[in-house]
Amino acid sequence: MKIEKLSIIIPAYNEGNTIHLILNKIKSVKLIEDIQKEIIIVNDCSKDHTEQAILDYQSANQELNIQYFKHEFNKGKGASLHTGISKAMGEYLIIQDADLEYDPNEYNDLLKPVCNGFADVVYGSRFMGSNPHRILFFWHTIGNRWLTFLSNMFSNMNLTDMETCYKLMDTKMIQSIKLTEQRFGFEPEVTQKIARIPKIRIYEVGISYYGRTYDDGKKIGWKDGVRAIYCIFKYGLFKMS
Repeated sequence: MKIEKLSIIIPAYNEGNTIHLILNKIKSVKLIEDIQKEIIIVNDCSKDHTEQAILDYQSANQELNIQYFKHEFNKGKGASLHTGISKAMGEYLIIQDADLEYDPNEYNDLLKPVCNGFADVVYGSRFMGSNPHRILFFWHTIGNRWLTFLSNMFSNMNLTDMETCYKLMDTKMIQSIKLTEQRFGFEPEVTQKIARIPKIRIYEVGISYYGRTYDDGKKIGWKDGVRAIYCIFKYGLFKMS
């Protein structure tokens, strides 16, 4: 499939100190086949200087196609992704966290299966390949693997990393799906609903992972894991819309 533009969706909450760093990384990436970049930033009512940092960066880099949106009150990461997805104009879109845990230099690795005509959706797996992975929390890793296993049971897929941020998806396809989870339930919901699309072609590629600690600003906790389990049953077992 010929892709003219890739929409890069960035949900941002209190990332004023680092948002320019991830934008610099995205700016430096040259996509294969001369694919253009559309950067969509959704500020989820940050309490710090995130908005000013984004506006300053946008003003200083006017050659970049940066679209900025903000929520008037905090709604959650999932809600930010809903906003970003609805605004995307590229043939494909990818999700990019505003922190530095994922490397935009690997966009091309996810694009290749699509550009070569094999895939409709590509997940970037932190548990595949030989790319660098920061060693962090044992139970967090076990939790991610267990959630992926549980998700696979209901989706009948063999993903290795359902909870990954990097999901490359056909824009019109994902825009046609009704998504309801406002916070960290987005990952299991979108995975279960994508899996039900007839003849969908889903691939995985190995990616790097430069994980943050809670001191560094990591936001996900055990309550989000409980919500993920609930969402897997809700959208997988009961197939609720």
